Amino acid sequence: MAVGLPVLLAIGVAVVGLIGGPASTPPAPSAAAADRTGPLPLVPVDAPDSGSPACAALLKALPAQVTEDGVRLPRRALRDPAPPATVAWGDAAHDPVVLRCGLGRPPELVQTSPLIGVSGVQWLQINGENGSATSYVVDRSVYVALTTTGDTGSGPVQDVSAAVAAALPTAPIRPNTG
Repeated sequence: MAVGLPVLLAIGVAVVGLIGGPASTPPAPSAAAADRTGPLPLVPVDAPDSGSPACAALLKALPAQVTEDGVRLPRRALRDPAPPATVAWGDAAHDPVVLRCGLGRPPELVQTSPLIGVSGVQWLQINGENGSATSYVVDRSVYVALTTTGDTGSGPVQDVSAAVAAALPTAPIRPNTG
């Protein structure tokens, strides 16, 4: 009995420690949660006009939040080194919405491309892989791309269109000819 009691006590303490754990230690966030809320890693893309005054003006005019399915998505920090003239919005429950300013002319922009007008801004939508879509502003002095998931809806395009219309004057559309 003298030997058995300490062994039972040690087993009991070990079981309580395994089941309950220390009361003051919060659970570590999962890697997936950190990826959806921490700084967003983005690869750089060729954006020859990202340092232009037009991109600087647009970045200042962009909203702090965009709407997706009735939810206001806040600006999201970008992981360093962040691509120039790039902004993102999103939260843990929604995929990021990414805007890049100063890109080159999209190769899909041709004379017969279907454009969508939103708040006086002309957009060219290109459906991508994995349900994503990139919409390009094509009637300003710089090209702006807004990338969303396929189920995002038109809220981000509407919110960004208002900023584009306020910050950038209209310019002729320059389709690719060859």
